[in-house]
Amino acid sequence: MKILGITGGVGAGKSTVLDFLKEKYHAYVIQADLVGHLVMEPDGSCYDRVVALFGKQIIKNDKTIDRKMVSDVVFGSEIMRQSLDAIIHPAVRQYILNQIEQQREAGCSLVVVEAALLLEEKYDAFCDQVWYVHTDQEIRIERLMSSRGYTREKALSIIKRQASEAFFRQNTDYVIANNGLPEETWRQIEEGIKKL
Repeated sequence: MKILGITGGVGAGKSTVLDFLKEKYHAYVIQADLVGHLVMEPDGSCYDRVVALFGKQIIKNDKTIDRKMVSDVVFGSEIMRQSLDAIIHPAVRQYILNQIEQQREAGCSLVVVEAALLLEEKYDAFCDQVWYVHTDQEIRIERLMSSRGYTREKALSIIKRQASEAFFRQNTDYVIANNGLPEETWRQIEEGIKKL
């Protein structure tokens, strides 16, 4: 079984790459962001600690955590962001490792782990290769504004908080340029798979 890590900044179009890997190569995809949501569900391993950190006002009527409220708080407070990360990140890592083990036992041939903080969280330690999905900043800003409704200012501030292009290029095995036609992105994925 091969484990492929996919990383890149917000708005780079990593989901385009994941969809293609799922469809063409039957990859089992694990997205760290979605795992982060799972561990914050009412039956998730982090629910009680997140509620304790932010207070009961973040609990919605259906007992789920109001992630927008949490996001707004951490967006304005570095201390709260670090406190949240200290709860969520270890749980996400453990969940991913458990999923990889289950897929190995099930005979899966390709597991893809996607995370914006893949390198910072040292997920590369359990990946056979790490790919960086690169998209020019202006395209990323436009995507975030149209797909997530972000203001230009919010999109830029999130991009600025993420690792630099140089950091990604130095610490990954393969780069996919995702600026143009989907066919061009797909061709690069096929090239990368041959080298995996």
